[in-house]
Amino acid sequence: MYTSFARVYDALMDTVDYAAWAEHYKQLMEACHVPAKGRCVECACGTGSLTLPLRKMGYQMTGVDVSEEMLAAAMEKARAAGLMIPFIRQDMRNLTVPRRADCVLATCDGVNYLTTPEDAQAFFQAACAALKPGGALIFDVSTPEKLSQTLGDNTLYSDDDAVSYIWRNRWDGKTACVTLGLSLFVRRSDGAYDRLEECQTQRAHTRKELRAWLTQAGFEDISFYGRLRMSPPRKGDDRWHVTAVKAE
Repeated sequence: MYTSFARVYDALMDTVDYAAWAEHYKQLMEACHVPAKGRCVECACGTGSLTLPLRKMGYQMTGVDVSEEMLAAAMEKARAAGLMIPFIRQDMRNLTVPRRADCVLATCDGVNYLTTPEDAQAFFQAACAALKPGGALIFDVSTPEKLSQTLGDNTLYSDDDAVSYIWRNRWDGKTACVTLGLSLFVRRSDGAYDRLEECQTQRAHTRKELRAWLTQAGFEDISFYGRLRMSPPRKGDDRWHVTAVKAE
């Protein structure tokens, strides 16, 4: 995943308010009593667009991602910002850390990319092992409603001078997965376009499943919040934020 896509990812995501996301994750961490300068590991960190503002807030961030290309972009952004942030290539299902963390994050759909119950359970167990007692796992997921209906079997497109795309989706109710087929057209300096192809899969985890898996992994005080707010989910939400605390 995110190979050729890495070089245009930030351009496609330039409307995302990462400052607001960072502020919300700060609120979630404070609600879980994560220390103000706590040691935090962000899984599926991508190009570091959330890692950097959280580091600027004082958290001791480490970025983890499976894509070398995304990590290379993240390291370049950190260097340009004058920030010392370790970025490590690692599969989040096999997360290991040299020192236990105060918080493990999985942001921007990272848990949706765990496409089987076994994958999600493996990550939650690894995250629990990576945390100090009382440490927090905090993540967000796109909701089943979003994946099955908003994306579903729909085709989306964008026509832009720099980067255009055709986004074809296929929903499988048996596996609760949506396959995302993305054709990207990236304009070169000579006016011609390069075509890039990406195929990704996300799973629609239910709240019941997530709560059960987190409990089995050793977490307690499990809470669900609506999109970018400190209140419970509502019908129609396209995203949930989840916090869970490792048992003491």
